[in-house]
Amino acid sequence: MKFNILSFFKKDKPLLDILLTVNESFKFKKNCFMRILILGVFTLFCFSCKDAATNKKEVTQPEKKPNIVLIMADDMGFSDLGNYGSEINTPSLDRLANEGTRLSRFYTNTICAPSRTSLLTGQYPHKAGMGFFNEDFGVKGYEGYINKESLTLGEVFKEGGYSTYMAGKWHVGNERPHWPLQRGFDNFFGFLDGGASYFDTKPLLKGPPSTAFLYEGNDVYNIEKEDFYLTDELTTRAIDFVKNNPEEKPFLLYMAYNSPHWPLHAKPEDIAKYKGKYDAGWDELRKLRFENIKKLGLADEDWNLFKDKLLPAWDSLTAEEKSEWTLKMEVYAAMVDNLDQNIGKLLNYLGTTGQLDNTVVIFLSDNGAENMDVGKMPFTVKRNEGPVGTAGSMESYSKKWAQVSNSPLRSYKSSPYEGGVATPFIIRYPNQKEAGKVMKGGSHVVDIMPTLLDIAGIEYPESYNGVTPNPLVGESFLPLLQGEDWNREQPICFEWFGDRAVWLGDLKGVHQYNKEWELYDLFTDRTESNDIAASQPETIAKMDAIYNEWAKNNGVIAWSEEMGKKTQFRKSPH
Repeated sequence: MKFNILSFFKKDKPLLDILLTVNESFKFKKNCFMRILILGVFTLFCFSCKDAATNKKEVTQPEKKPNIVLIMADDMGFSDLGNYGSEINTPSLDRLANEGTRLSRFYTNTICAPSRTSLLTGQYPHKAGMGFFNEDFGVKGYEGYINKESLTLGEVFKEGGYSTYMAGKWHVGNERPHWPLQRGFDNFFGFLDGGASYFDTKPLLKGPPSTAFLYEGNDVYNIEKEDFYLTDELTTRAIDFVKNNPEEKPFLLYMAYNSPHWPLHAKPEDIAKYKGKYDAGWDELRKLRFENIKKLGLADEDWNLFKDKLLPAWDSLTAEEKSEWTLKMEVYAAMVDNLDQNIGKLLNYLGTTGQLDNTVVIFLSDNGAENMDVGKMPFTVKRNEGPVGTAGSMESYSKKWAQVSNSPLRSYKSSPYEGGVATPFIIRYPNQKEAGKVMKGGSHVVDIMPTLLDIAGIEYPESYNGVTPNPLVGESFLPLLQGEDWNREQPICFEWFGDRAVWLGDLKGVHQYNKEWELYDLFTDRTESNDIAASQPETIAKMDAIYNEWAKNNGVIAWSEEMGKKTQFRKSPH
C-alpha cells in the first residue's frame, strides 16, 4: 500500500501554507526543499506510528492464564516414587521432579474422602460436611457430601474463566446433586465411590448397591472394549477433554487416579517387569529405600528407620508364603509403573501441543499406604477369584508391604502418624526460578487452593449462587516456591475416628482415641520414635488448647462409641 505524503499534509492546510511560505522567502528550489522536508517529517511519522502500534499490542494481548493439572494418586506411600527413594520405575514423575520442586514435608488427611474434600475445597473436612467419610451421620459436618458453603476448585476456577475437567475418583458425594457436573466441572469421566475394578464394572464389595461403576458426565458408562484398563482409560478421556478445550480458555484438569488403591489389578506385561524384584523381602527393601531417601536429601542421617514390631520378619516366612507375598508387591509395583506411564502420556501430549510450559502440574497422594488385608475380609468382599492381579481377584498388599511404601515413616493410612498423612509432593509451574530443588515445606492439602489461586491470579468469590462461602483456611505457599523465607502462620490440625494431631512448626502432637498426647520433634525425629511429651507439659497444654479451638471452629464432634455405630467402617490398629 502506497503512502501519499502530500495528501497527508493537505489534511492540515495551515501547516502546508507555512511550509510553502518559508520556501518562497528563502528562494530555495521548491522541489529540493519539499523533498528534504517531506523525508524528515515522514521519518518522524513512521517512528510515531511504530510506537503507537507497540503500545496497542501490549494492551490488547494480555498473557494467557496458566492451565492447571492436579494429579492425585490413591493410597500411594511416601517412598513409592523413584524421586522419593523407590526401586519402582517412574521416569515421568522423576522428570517432573527434576524440572519442578519437591516438598519433603507435605500433609493430607489420613484417609481418602476427607483428603479429597480438603483438596477440592481448601477447607478442613468437617467444615465442608465430610467429617468422617461419604456416609451421612445425620449431623452437621458429617453429611457425607461437600456442602454448598464450601466451593470446589471446579466452581471457583469456572467463575475465574477456566474450563474445568475431572477424570477419576470422586468420593465426596453419592447423590446426584453432589456429583462433579453439579459442583462446577464441565466434564467428568470416572466413578463416584471409593474403589473400582480396573478391568470391569462388576461389584467388588458386599452391602448396598455399589456406585463403583463408571460415569460419563451424569450417565452410566458401559465398557465395550476387551482391553479396558481403568488407569489407561482415565488418561485417554482426560486428553480428549484437553483436545476439545477452546483455544482461548485456560483449563483446570483434576486427575484423580484410582491407582494404586486395591484391588491389586495390573496388566501382565507390567507385572513381568518386576518378577523377582522383591524376593529379598520387606525388611531389606525398607532399608534400601531409606538409604536412597537419605541420598536424595529427603531424610537425615540420624533418623531412625521405624519398625512395626507387630509384623513378622521376612525370614520367618515359609517359601510358599514368600512366593504369595512377593507376587502381591510385584503387582503393586506394576500398578505404580503403569500410573507413571499414563502421567507421561498426559504430560507428553501437553508438551507436543505447546501447552506444558504454561501449565501448573501438581502430583500428590491422598494419604499414606494402605494397611488393610482386604482379601482376608470375607464379611466385606463380594468376589475374590483367580490369581492376584487378574480381574476376578480382590486382594491388597496389607501393612506388610505398606511398611516399605511408607519407609522410613511410622504407621499407615488412617493413622495420624507420619506414615498415614505424609505424601510425596511435586509441583512444576511457569516461570519457575529453580528446577530440581527439594524444600522442607510443612504445608497441608488445604493450602493447595489458595496457592493455585495465587498463581492464576483469581480471587476467591465473596458470594456464589446466593450463598456466602466459607472463607479459605489454607495459606498460599507460592512465596516458599519462589525462594522466600516462608513458614506457615497457622498450625495444622487433624481429626478422624477420634484420633487427633496438631503440627506446630517442627513439633507434632499425636493423640490416639482414648489415649494420652504424644509429642515429637520432626526436625530430629521424623519417624516419631522418641516421644518427648513428658518433658514438655506446657507444649502439650498449648497443643490441646489449639486443637479444641480448631475443633470448635470446624464443627468437629468429639468421637464416641455411639458415633462409631453409625458406620460399618472399622479402623485398623496403628
